Amino acid sequence: MQEIRVGIIGCGRPRQQAGATGYGMAHYHVAGYKAHPRVRLVALADTDRENAEAFRALHGSERLYVDYHAMLANERLDMVSVCLWPHLHAPAVIAAAESGVRAIHCEKPMAPTYGEAQAMLAACERRGVQLTIDHQRRFAQPFRRARELILAGAIGTLQRLEAVCSNLFDWGTHWFDMLNFLNGDQPVEWVLGQVEGRGGARVFGVPVEGQGLSQFSYANGVLGMLVTGVDGALGGADIRALGSLGTLEVRNEAQPLRVWAQGDADWRVVPTSGGFHGMELVKLAILDALNCLETGRQSELAGAKALRASELTFATYESSRRRGRVELPLTIDDSPLLEMIAGGAIAGEWPE
Repeated sequence: MQEIRVGIIGCGRPRQQAGATGYGMAHYHVAGYKAHPRVRLVALADTDRENAEAFRALHGSERLYVDYHAMLANERLDMVSVCLWPHLHAPAVIAAAESGVRAIHCEKPMAPTYGEAQAMLAACERRGVQLTIDHQRRFAQPFRRARELILAGAIGTLQRLEAVCSNLFDWGTHWFDMLNFLNGDQPVEWVLGQVEGRGGARVFGVPVEGQGLSQFSYANGVLGMLVTGVDGALGGADIRALGSLGTLEVRNEAQPLRVWAQGDADWRVVPTSGGFHGMELVKLAILDALNCLETGRQSELAGAKALRASELTFATYESSRRRGRVELPLTIDDSPLLEMIAGGAIAGEWPE
């Protein structure tokens, strides 16, 4: 088997260390690359050379760049990780796709606008490049076991999926993707939503709502709902699935998965290994992407699946802008939330 030549765009500092501006996701991506016997970490690119040098001191690499365009032009890379803030994702992914790499693993959320997210996938599809987005929780055992139980009929016919998190964009992309995953990646037909600006924030430079509500309907009749913000709650559950014969919940606890189905007198804990927040899931995501590159199978984290999660975020914003239900596929290119903020249609403060 041939070696796989890898480059990383955006090294960053490890989380909570001096100079860190985020989670330092490249430091978790590299764990997956190190675990693969045929990966060769060839080059690093970071606009702050000190970040790249510090990264190399920890993890190794042959060459450093302050301009990822130069790295893409000079190196014969097979795969690239993109670990930048969201507004930089689309230019980097498109440039990498056009440079001739065979695979790109990009951090989430995809991009601040729906048009940019679409352009990322389109550029990769044009060049036959494998694009994966880091919705790594698809590899978390509580969710994988939950999906198995749902698809096996443990709670009867699935009727409704509910989730709660801080916002529709950054965290919401995970939970939209997870609800899709639990429902067998069924397509969504329509979205009805609303957002509130008060209590909003900026996450990795992108304004997000203070509170939000998204209701949506899958083609198989299952209803989905995501509630965001300070008052969002599901009685302690992060995600809940309701069926004709019972309920399943995933909670941020030592034993996350529990079921109350027909014949149960109370909640029944379903043992699983691990939780759903650990960064070892990023390592599994990288290893999956590498395996897909070698075998040609579709990744669990395929860009097309991630775009469907992004579509739900922007369709919810669009429903708020239209004050009505939005039929899918979504036909906009902008971010309705950003446009409503710019036009004064949503009041709030989004501190830098």
